[in-house]
Amino acid sequence: MKTLSRLLALCTCLTGVALACAPATAADKADDSFTIAVIPDTQNYVDYTHQTGEGFAFDASKMFLDQMAFVAANLKSAGGDIAFVDGLGDNWQHQSLMIDPAHAARGFKRAPNPMMDAHFAPTEKVHTVEMPTVRQGWDMIAGKVPFSVVPGNHDYDAMWTDWNHPPAAQVRSAADVGMLHSGGLSNWKKVFSDQSQYFKDQSWYVASHDDGADSAQIFTAGGYRFLHIGLQFDAPNASLKWAADVIARYPGLPTIVSMHDFLDTAGERLANPIIDNAAADPEDNSPQMIWDKLLSQHDQIFMVLCGHEHAQAFRTDFNKFGHPVYQVLADYQDRAQTAKDAGAKLEPGMGIGDGWLRLMTFDLALKVPQVKVRTYSTHYKVNSVDASDYAKWYKADEKPKLTDEEYMKADDFTIDLTDFRTRFRKPARSAR
Repeated sequence: MKTLSRLLALCTCLTGVALACAPATAADKADDSFTIAVIPDTQNYVDYTHQTGEGFAFDASKMFLDQMAFVAANLKSAGGDIAFVDGLGDNWQHQSLMIDPAHAARGFKRAPNPMMDAHFAPTEKVHTVEMPTVRQGWDMIAGKVPFSVVPGNHDYDAMWTDWNHPPAAQVRSAADVGMLHSGGLSNWKKVFSDQSQYFKDQSWYVASHDDGADSAQIFTAGGYRFLHIGLQFDAPNASLKWAADVIARYPGLPTIVSMHDFLDTAGERLANPIIDNAAADPEDNSPQMIWDKLLSQHDQIFMVLCGHEHAQAFRTDFNKFGHPVYQVLADYQDRAQTAKDAGAKLEPGMGIGDGWLRLMTFDLALKVPQVKVRTYSTHYKVNSVDASDYAKWYKADEKPKLTDEEYMKADDFTIDLTDFRTRFRKPARSAR
């Protein structure tokens, strides 16, 4: 049942921080180095059931707000080196509808699924508790830095078990749990649409589609202009065509693409069988289809970032032009050491997150440019490599087959951007 619990969950500071843990300051390598702060699934922090008002041992929302406060304090505009912030989706936990009107009109139906319905029944508290907390967090960086937030499956108005993929009488594997389908983005657009306070009239917010469910940003750092494209969950063909048009509009810019679901924890481009919109809906695309149709077809895409699956993974593939595309998964929502320490009771398979986020520091002045990937907890105020119990706390649930050393390296590693200089326009500087 431990495996089942983990599968179920898929559906689902500032002071005293050592300099080694925080991003480098602007004085260190002002023009050559910058950091992208990557914030994976925050749903368990803001989940209304994880707050003292519902009888939980502590307010888990504080960990999310501490993360955003840490990011705000380390932005370039605040004297730090964070030049871009990337939210990977599943911002909140719950939905507000049993099924969204658009899918109902297309003939989709929901199947009874007591197991899932008990954990993720629609609730008005997504509007009164969860979404306001998310807004409070992102308000801390609004107007101070370019950023992107993509919708995850939990951010949709409804997430129902598809009538054509009901649960089995006996659950022996993930395929027996039944397949969820998500739809409707009115809730998400109330916070993150292209007309929101965050993005409307911002010069760096350069394009959007589906009212901002897909979006594009440009930020300047390390002497380069970067294009970032954020895609909605299991993006349909219309989203991919829009993204291709945006890339054509900004030729030659090094491009990062973010989406909620892309890699699984084994580093494969496979959707989890519990939530696979592409399998349930012919209008949507699977991770592999998105690779085949978009990511591998445009040479300026050099990196893909994703969350959704509970752990970390990294892989490199070559696009059709023979150039590498670095694909990075980070999702810490299963981590629950803070709950264990507090004696808190969690639903089966649920975690908190323990404050962990990703800091990706680019150094483009090196002879071979690099990205240093670090994992930092704003709760424990420590990098993963400096947390003595890190493997003890998390490895058994995330990567049990790895040695402790191998596991630690999965959250602290370096990406060599071997062809970055030849692939993209070189700034007027000399490499050291």
